[in-house]
Amino acid sequence: MVQVTIGTETKEFPQGTTWAQVAAQYQEQYENDILLVQINGKLQELHKTVRSGNVHFITAEEKPGMSAYQRSATLLLLKALYAAAGPEQIEKAVVDFSVGKGFFVEARGSVSIDQPFLDRVKAKMREYVDQELPIEKRSVSTDDAVELFHRHRMYDKERLFRYRRVSRVNIYSIDGFEDYYYGYMVPNTKYLKYFDLKLYQYGFVLLLPTMTAPREIPPFVPQDKLFATLAESSRWGRQADLETVGALNDTIACKGMAHLILIQEALQEKKIAEIAARIAQKKTAKFVMIAGPSSSGKTTFSHRLSIQLEALGLKPHPIEVDNYFVNRINSPRDAEGNYDYESLKCLDTEQFNRDMKALMAGETVELPCYNFKKGEREYKGDFLQLGKEDILVIEGIHCLNDALSYSLPRESRFKIYISALTQLNIDEHNRIPTTDGRLLRRMVRDARTRGASARDTIRMWPSVRRGEENNIFPYQEEADAMFNSALAYELAVLKQYAEPLLFGIPRDCEEYAEAKRLLKFLDYFIGVSSEDVPKNSIVREFIGGSCLDV
Repeated sequence: MVQVTIGTETKEFPQGTTWAQVAAQYQEQYENDILLVQINGKLQELHKTVRSGNVHFITAEEKPGMSAYQRSATLLLLKALYAAAGPEQIEKAVVDFSVGKGFFVEARGSVSIDQPFLDRVKAKMREYVDQELPIEKRSVSTDDAVELFHRHRMYDKERLFRYRRVSRVNIYSIDGFEDYYYGYMVPNTKYLKYFDLKLYQYGFVLLLPTMTAPREIPPFVPQDKLFATLAESSRWGRQADLETVGALNDTIACKGMAHLILIQEALQEKKIAEIAARIAQKKTAKFVMIAGPSSSGKTTFSHRLSIQLEALGLKPHPIEVDNYFVNRINSPRDAEGNYDYESLKCLDTEQFNRDMKALMAGETVELPCYNFKKGEREYKGDFLQLGKEDILVIEGIHCLNDALSYSLPRESRFKIYISALTQLNIDEHNRIPTTDGRLLRRMVRDARTRGASARDTIRMWPSVRRGEENNIFPYQEEADAMFNSALAYELAVLKQYAEPLLFGIPRDCEEYAEAKRLLKFLDYFIGVSSEDVPKNSIVREFIGGSCLDV
């Protein structure tokens, strides 16, 4: 018998009992399906046999559970896609970036993606769910995996595994359809009841539930500006044969990184110059409003944009919205009783608008400076008056929200959304969430500038993400311009800085599971030195060595 502790209850189960069998006994206590189990802090799939220890069941309300649901639903989709089209009609199916609460999927080849075809795919998916087909897992040697994916014409995976150090690879399959996934899966297709498919642009969107509503499909809200920015990066990756980690590793191994770094940095500088030209052409623009999620490189971008504006004859003045924080004692608090610094109510919007209107009217204004140690706004004689060529470059998480700049004429504002929209995927079916790139950036910067541990950064990341969901993402489509700050090479550079920090997280702490996941993710990359990264690169904002005041 095996003794396990579930909550406050200790029970014994016969040897050979699976976690799926145990979960079935406890399922009625959970509103949502149990998808994974955590035993002594370590994640396991439900097909595994029980072992002694403390048990925590995981549903889609938690990130590991939702990630397992998303991966499993992707495998289900691909099996249905190939079955509906016929394998010979699909050259390559790509599960690409996130858009509109879903994942954009492109099917390259002779298949026509239209509504009747999408209806057939959806019907196939429903059929497989009703059949409760097992999601089987087997382990093969890495060499065999390379041969396997070559036969399946999944060439990105073949490329990826040429650089894997591990000797064996886990292959997942549904009724003979085989694939590789970076992470755990659910036991069978009956768990995958909630999904939808929506035609969009040159492909379609796979819509899945969210952690806040695991049994609901969110409505699809097109995000055309964001999609255009993501699609532009994807097109460049395809043209340069740099869509996946395997392709990046090929470049590193065969050509070196220096040339790729120069090209990527040149592309970003070109884009910044184009945005500056648009601002200069808009004669009424006096306020450049820049917003984006954490670790997007907003500060470096603001400096480089200001340089481009100066080159066009304008006189930019940087303003940080954080200097308009209300005194800490007056700050709102969140549900846990902590100061909610990401709330718009943390800002003195009335004073901000009075100052900006006065500056637009040609008056002289003394700008505030927030003392974060004291938690008070101070004035230190920083006076400013705008002339004809002067322009304000304003950075803050609420800059796209009209509630911040409610009194300023729309024509006086030029809004920019910036985010690190990772253009690489691990392979054709395993995407890299943009949040992973930003989390690694922040982890490296926090350790360098604040002395914070990787554990600290991981612990506070969910709170940061909630703030972004509430205060930034709802307004991104209102931007006049979007800038993708991700660089195709950066994860190979960040790997050298992030790995030691992640290895420092103890096994017995709550953050270890996320650290382990990130270490496995970084293991796909060949690491490279940062010596060829330019001093004004956005990457320098995180690893250090920037020539800009960041």
